[in-house]
Amino acid sequence: MSSPEDTLVLLLAGGVGSRLNVLVKTRAKPSVPFAGLYRIIDFSLSNVMNSGMKKVGVLTQYKPLSLMRHLATGEPWDFTGRSRGVKILPPSTGFMDSDWYKGTADAIRQNLSFIKANPSEEILVLSGDHIYQMDLYAMIEFHRQKNADITVGMMIVPESLIHQFGTGITNDEGRIIEWEEKPKVPRTNLASMGIYVFNTEYLLKLLAEDKEMVDFGIHLIPKAIARDNVFAYPFDGYWRDVGTIQAYWEANMDLLKDDCEISPETWGIRPNPESEQLFADRIPARFAAGSKVSRSMISAGCVIEGEVVNSVLSPGVKVGPGCRVTDSIILHDCVIEEGATVDLAVMDKQVTVGKGAVIGTGDNKNVPNSKYPGHLYTGISLVGKEAEIPPGTTIGRNCIINPWCKQEDFKTKVLQDGETI
Repeated sequence: MSSPEDTLVLLLAGGVGSRLNVLVKTRAKPSVPFAGLYRIIDFSLSNVMNSGMKKVGVLTQYKPLSLMRHLATGEPWDFTGRSRGVKILPPSTGFMDSDWYKGTADAIRQNLSFIKANPSEEILVLSGDHIYQMDLYAMIEFHRQKNADITVGMMIVPESLIHQFGTGITNDEGRIIEWEEKPKVPRTNLASMGIYVFNTEYLLKLLAEDKEMVDFGIHLIPKAIARDNVFAYPFDGYWRDVGTIQAYWEANMDLLKDDCEISPETWGIRPNPESEQLFADRIPARFAAGSKVSRSMISAGCVIEGEVVNSVLSPGVKVGPGCRVTDSIILHDCVIEEGATVDLAVMDKQVTVGKGAVIGTGDNKNVPNSKYPGHLYTGISLVGKEAEIPPGTTIGRNCIINPWCKQEDFKTKVLQDGETI
């Protein structure tokens, strides 16, 4: 009888993730921090662990060092031992940009030696940049029951978002009979989650047929649908692709809702304590007399002297007296000095906000960022890693402060809506 251990997992973690803007200037998208204590990839890795699979290949490419440090030996997710393991798989054909993975299928094709060295009945392909909880073995069992060649994890999404996904039209049995990749005029609301189960021998044969087929959604899935058994596995839980600043902010805010659908602890999501310095170097959060915190997530090592409302604070954040932080995501070891205000912002690690500075001001949230209008358009302002905001500076809506900006980089005390430094 087959078991979860008969399945090999390939986790795609090499995308640039450029729509996350300054958050991916120093790291790969899957290693962006999320929900205070975690990184985005922790969700996929923990789902694999909780579903009983033992062998994982992580396909990296763009800025992999922080991701490699985070994964380490795989011990936090129980991927250590004679029959277990997590292996980093960078592009293998060369060192030029042109040798990088050209798509999801090309990434798998470049790692055939790893697949052949780890024999399996099925290959489970996941993305490393999704927030969700899923019994992946249930999907594999569904795949076997349907005698499918390929099974695609799919869910219903709002019509306004369907253009971002691969979409499938199914028959009464759940078999996919038509496929459209990111349709401008959708004919269905059933979207691909980027989760696939392949029969191993079938996948190897399909990859060998035409090396010009480099992407699952654009090339392999449509070809397979036309002639073979491709099924949709229905999923109705919480799932979000956090590949944009808006989606990333919304998913963090979802943590704070009364009817919260995201529960990393309940879901059994594990961080890597060593890479995040969560336990060894962090004391419990401290709340000074007169401080106020409401509807917020405050991590270990934080010191709160001011007010925090509807915000997510990673470990080590300091909010000084007279400060107010609202509707914001503040990553590790940021310092918000006395009297400063942070409203509707995402701040990367180790940012310093000077005394009396204001990030996020004004009621007009509809002036998009002038350089990246598709990234910031709802009022969120972004501050990159280790930036220093001068005391008394006022920063408007949809602004970007790039990583490592120093006080001397600010030529004016006022940054208008949509501006970038």
